Amino acid sequence: MKSHFTFSKSQRNGIFLLIVLIIVFQCIYFFIDVSPEKINVNQALLESYNKEIDSLRMAELEARKPTTYPFNPNYITDYKGASLGMTNEEIDRLLAFKKQNQWINSAKQFQEVTKISDSLLNTISPYFKFPDWVENPVSKPISTYNNSPKTLAQKQDLNTATAQQLQKVYGVGDALSQRIIKYRNKFKGGFIADIQLQEVYGLTPEVIENITKEFTVKTPRPIVKINLNQATSEELVTIPYLDYDLVHNIIEQRQLRDGFKAIEELTKVKDFPIDKLDIIKLYLSLH
Repeated sequence: MKSHFTFSKSQRNGIFLLIVLIIVFQCIYFFIDVSPEKINVNQALLESYNKEIDSLRMAELEARKPTTYPFNPNYITDYKGASLGMTNEEIDRLLAFKKQNQWINSAKQFQEVTKISDSLLNTISPYFKFPDWVENPVSKPISTYNNSPKTLAQKQDLNTATAQQLQKVYGVGDALSQRIIKYRNKFKGGFIADIQLQEVYGLTPEVIENITKEFTVKTPRPIVKINLNQATSEELVTIPYLDYDLVHNIIEQRQLRDGFKAIEELTKVKDFPIDKLDIIKLYLSLH
């Protein structure tokens, strides 16, 4: 043990020097201010910058919010209602009201049926879009047709009807009649079938029913139907509502099923727009 605590003169001098250095550095740390120079900040300018950053952040958040377009509240789905902030109970009340074959014709009636709060009504009611004849009852057209069902021969051809003739139908005003004509003129030859009226923006099922009581497609646009079981992806994407992702799923299902036995089997394909099946069927065949 003695050998561990016996130092030579030079070692003792080194230890002494180390102790002196430690004491000097401690004194420097405690007695000498080595903190960085204080920076003067213009508080008014800093506050102005912070406000500008906050305003830009709020503008960005506002721009990222999903855009809400005008819609008919009679056709609110579960998903649409939830995205608007409605509860499940409020949505169920609306659906139960619709099952009674009744229709909402005002924002006030919408609140009476769904029992939504005043604040939510004030938020979503500006986007309510009712048919023209509901919003402007004074200009409601008087149908010149009788109510008895017409035969195919008695109905007028939807592909040759004028806007003035269409406006005689209850629920069709100047705007809707022009939309029907504009949609028809998008295709050389016009409509393929009456079901395409669903593609015209603003036409409710009730108005479409009124139109088809007086008009029908007698001279359908000629098309070459695509064989669902043999078509390539390039051919299938030419059909409305079918994009490459959906076509990929269709072809995959076609291979798994060894061919489709009925066009209705497309509803089993992932992401297939079931509500558009009747329109998509116009362009397809199995042979």
